[in-house]
Amino acid sequence: MAIKEFKLPDVGEGVAEGELVSWAVSVGDAVSEGDIVAEVETDKALVEVPSRYDGKIAELHAEEGEIVPVGSVIISFDVDDGAAGGEDAPTAEADDTVEESADTDSDEAAAASTADGRVFAPPSARKLARELGVEIGAVEGTGPGGRVSDADVRAHADAEETEESGEEAAPDAATTEPVGGTADAETTSTTTAAASGAGADREKTLAVPATRRVAKELDVDIDAVPTEETREGEAFVTEQHVREFAEGGAEAGEPATAAAGSATGDQPREETVPYRGIRRTIGDQMAKSKFTAPHVTHHDTAEIDELVAAREELKATAEEKGSRLTYMAFVLKAVTAALKEYPVLNSELDEEEGVIRLKNYYNIGIAVATDAGLMVPVVKHVDQKGLLQLADEIQELATKARDRSITRTEMQDGTFTITNFGAFGGEYATPIINHPETAIMGLGAIKQRPVVQDGEVEAAHTLPLSLAIDHRVIDGAEAAQFTNAVKSYLAEPTKLLL
Repeated sequence: MAIKEFKLPDVGEGVAEGELVSWAVSVGDAVSEGDIVAEVETDKALVEVPSRYDGKIAELHAEEGEIVPVGSVIISFDVDDGAAGGEDAPTAEADDTVEESADTDSDEAAAASTADGRVFAPPSARKLARELGVEIGAVEGTGPGGRVSDADVRAHADAEETEESGEEAAPDAATTEPVGGTADAETTSTTTAAASGAGADREKTLAVPATRRVAKELDVDIDAVPTEETREGEAFVTEQHVREFAEGGAEAGEPATAAAGSATGDQPREETVPYRGIRRTIGDQMAKSKFTAPHVTHHDTAEIDELVAAREELKATAEEKGSRLTYMAFVLKAVTAALKEYPVLNSELDEEEGVIRLKNYYNIGIAVATDAGLMVPVVKHVDQKGLLQLADEIQELATKARDRSITRTEMQDGTFTITNFGAFGGEYATPIINHPETAIMGLGAIKQRPVVQDGEVEAAHTLPLSLAIDHRVIDGAEAAQFTNAVKSYLAEPTKLLL
């Protein structure tokens, strides 16, 4: 037998260190080459680290939550001399494997998984497969390039259960979209009686690795944390739920939001939360944008009764095709149509060359709230896709952002961004531009509000709009004209057909 050390590989371009989020193995565990041994979070993504050897875990050199520089030894393997290979087994091989998991295009990842038998799946899908007793290699991925999602794992588990029982599988729990929300139009949460009960009554608790780490640090049983939020019909616990439960000592069945009010006097006067990783990257980007581009925000409101009716009419057809038609899909089409009329809003200011780059392609970023902070997946080539295709892609990208499996390429090359604070009940805001873009549009809550029609006050569905622009590039008049165009397309969605 021989001891082989494994160093943290370069898990992404420009990344010098990573936080070891969780170990997937313990000392003494037997592993095979390609098995996932750890999850590492960088300032760009959450990536899986695979084993390079067949053997047993001899020693773990880092604690969960520890910041580890690239090139530091994180794990030692006890391997057979014959299987160990040369003393200087190629580090590049490990680097390529991790890089593939985090950053390659889906097609390349799929090809790699076909070639060596590995499966392209995010940490959440692998963990769910273990919980459900599903062999991840047997799951057919429906994502780009054959990527396996959480939904694929559940579908496979349901199919196996159906085969064993000979009964027809029960349909998924119904979800509802709040009237006010276009964002979390991507993956709208729904409140169910089952989810609001005691955690002990749940069969399963969904939570991202960062939330589970916080629960472990606070000595909280994550399955006992009450929550009214669900994802795909199952209880979903956030970091805030865990902290409120820990601070308030909520009783089983008591809503997590009430826990904060029942906090005891034993809690510390102040607490600290690390400012690093993706949270710090987001902060740096926000500061750069705010202090570089002079922001001006234009506010307006779109009347969208026809859009609400059109979506309601098309929902059933979309569901028959396996899609969930959201307002956000319509908004993307309307924004893209308006960008074609006012291309200066689909631009970038190149200060070094002294030119404004007008983009003739339409990659729309959608801000998604996650436990790690605001992330912006980008829907590429919106003008070339239909409503159902956009709806599916929006939902997939938002899910990837939330479970931290999204890649850098899926968050790059945006030309315009949409942020949806309406999902949380807001109406107007002054969003910060996603630099180096020159504009961002914020969406308020869709509600029935009083409007004046032919001198009479009536109730109509309206959508508040907040457009922030880089005033170095875009004038106020152009901002108003662009917003008017968006309003026109949303008010009469049939115009999008032209």
